[in-house]
Amino acid sequence: MNLKSRRQYEARARIAKALAHPSRLLILDALADGERCVCELTPLVGADQSTVSKHLAVLRNAGIVEDRKDGVMTYYRVKICCLQGLWQCIESVLKQNFDEQRAAMEV
Repeated sequence: MNLKSRRQYEARARIAKALAHPSRLLILDALADGERCVCELTPLVGADQSTVSKHLAVLRNAGIVEDRKDGVMTYYRVKICCLQGLWQCIESVLKQNFDEQRAAMEV
């Protein structure tokens, strides 16, 4: 068995924790269409600007998004290219779970 080191699992957990919030997932979906500033994300998330900024900081610290300053404005964009595959995997698990639950109800 080829287990990873404890630090590798901790690093994975930090990224998973950064993704483990519905508002951050919504932000990532919005950023998939291109970079946006906090002021554009705030109404989408339905939270105040400081909360959205905190969510973006979590994603940035995990290496998932990056920012760019333009005067007083900060624009955020997705830094990694593998999110679409991750979303497809998650949707596959959701569909499989749904199919299993539906089959159990038909018995």
